[in-house]
Amino acid sequence: MSRDTGARMHGTTIVAVRRNGVLAIAGDGQVTLQETILKATAQKVQRIFRGRVVAGFAGSVADAVTLLERCEQKLEESSGNLQRAVHALARDWRTDRMLRRLEAMLLVGDSEHLFLVSGQGDVLRPEDDIAAIGTGGAYALAAAKALAKHTQMGAEAIATEALGIAAGICVYTNDTIHVETI
Repeated sequence: MSRDTGARMHGTTIVAVRRNGVLAIAGDGQVTLQETILKATAQKVQRIFRGRVVAGFAGSVADAVTLLERCEQKLEESSGNLQRAVHALARDWRTDRMLRRLEAMLLVGDSEHLFLVSGQGDVLRPEDDIAAIGTGGAYALAAAKALAKHTQMGAEAIATEALGIAAGICVYTNDTIHVETI
């Protein structure tokens, strides 16, 4: 039985920036069903693992929450080693029948690392410590890269401004921005 009902929920943009020892992950608040905004203040960025890791998600909310719970479980199993935890999560994501059907992506970071975990179970570490996911992710990524290259702004300011720029371009992104920093 297919999960696709024809009506798709959209509306997530998450951007992560690491600069000068600070990681900021920002997310917008919009959730859209077809042409209707269902919610403008959803929180898609949160701290996990005793507040030492920040994660932002894009995709199906229920699927993303499942992945966040699994990520936190892997962090517990690896004594907080984020790199080991995300690789274990990706391995499970690729091999577990239930997890393989989850439609979500994660940006996960701590004081030392930033990872993008894709819906295909890939783990990517951005070379320039800037990454974005979701419907407006390409806009936020371009803005964040330009701001990082041409300004002295800090990680939180870049993430916030990049998301604001994406909100001005992408109809599935709003300017209700939530940022977590480490």
